[in-house]
Amino acid sequence: MICPTAQGYTFERINKDDVMLLVVDHQIGLFQLVHDFGPDEFRNNILAHAAIGKVFNLPTILTTSAETGPNGPLPKEIIAMHPDAPWIKRNGEVDAWDNAEFRKAVKATGKKQVILAGITTDVCTAFLALSLLQEGYTVYANHDASGALNQKIADAANDRMRAAGVHVVSMFTVVCDLMRDWRNTPGAEELLPFFDRYLATYGYLARGHAAAVDRGTILPGESE
Repeated sequence: MICPTAQGYTFERINKDDVMLLVVDHQIGLFQLVHDFGPDEFRNNILAHAAIGKVFNLPTILTTSAETGPNGPLPKEIIAMHPDAPWIKRNGEVDAWDNAEFRKAVKATGKKQVILAGITTDVCTAFLALSLLQEGYTVYANHDASGALNQKIADAANDRMRAAGVHVVSMFTVVCDLMRDWRNTPGAEELLPFFDRYLATYGYLARGHAAAVDRGTILPGESE
């Protein structure tokens, strides 16, 4: 069987030396609008998104929308991760790109690739992703850390972004593409603790391997 391939497709990798990370409206009031993830899972996902910037030392920009109203502030955990990051507090603009201070901060990074996530997927993530794409940036939307009112809305928003050329990807995809090789820095030493905290399935896989090497025994009937 021959599988069709996209003609002329170029696999553009995420370049840790040419990418920025945007935290868009991950506010504790807007968090209540997210219903395509459970609250505990989504809280983990938005903290993991912010932590990507920290573990890879990426230029990171925080932005909020009308945070003194019902949208609320950013979670204190995100602020603690990035105490020195530019924090653009928008007072009215729905699309962050419409804010001059935000545009200036993005351009000041000098980077041409963008990793972003926001609440909600169909508005804060999609509007900004499409605006950045139009400005010539390569955009990676972390769908794990973007939330919507329901799954149907999330799917439609992700389809819209994909159709325009936005890379809609998972947190695991982002991290693995940034790392590329477990022997790199950041590599296994930095990323296994990251996964242990934010991706329990992989964290426990690594713990199980460590336990087996340290004190494991092969049971009768067990084989590779």
